Amino acid sequence: MGKARRFALVAWVLGCLGLVLVIASLGWLRAGYLRATVPSDSMSPTYAVGDGIVAERVGGDEVRRGDVVLYSAPERYRFAESVMQRVVGVGGDRVVCCASAGSTRERITVNGKPLHEPYVKDGIADGLHRPYDVTVPEGRLFLLGDHRLNSMDSRFFADDRGGTVPVGAVEGRVTDDYAVPVLLAAGALLGSVLALAGVVFGIAARTVRRRAATQSSLWPEPL
Repeated sequence: MGKARRFALVAWVLGCLGLVLVIASLGWLRAGYLRATVPSDSMSPTYAVGDGIVAERVGGDEVRRGDVVLYSAPERYRFAESVMQRVVGVGGDRVVCCASAGSTRERITVNGKPLHEPYVKDGIADGLHRPYDVTVPEGRLFLLGDHRLNSMDSRFFADDRGGTVPVGAVEGRVTDDYAVPVLLAAGALLGSVLALAGVVFGIAARTVRRRAATQSSLWPEPL
């Protein structure tokens, strides 16, 4: 096999492998994850305004109590952007506020058990002094922000099925584990490098062919 053919073969292999890797990595990244920026103070101190977050694209029926989710409720909030809140109750749960109401020791109870919430700002589980008792319908979620004094969450929409939202509104579950997204991004980068290497070998193959053709035309023909 001539040098030009070897270069051309390497170019095809690297180019195709690189393109497949880029397309697969970016496709998986886009289908499985989404990026967003925290728009408000409602989830502080866990997440601050302007923080970049990554969310796994999961169905609302896959989330559990304690998960932080992104969901869409334009009919409720009058805007199309995603809302970021924490799941406190899932279908069938009874969420009650509050035990020891009016003190820093107040606790929300879920199914009769006080909820341990180390993530809430200043240890305030509610702070609004507006008791509620909600049994979450099946297929819906009860959601609260971590900054209970500054979060427009399920508590403010009691007339709409106790403030709950349908699981179908969930767009993703916020994750602090970036291993898979980083690997996918690295795969896309590696694919780009391989595709570029394929282009380089393709140019090299063409150059060798042209050089060989030039030398052949300059070589004296036999008499």
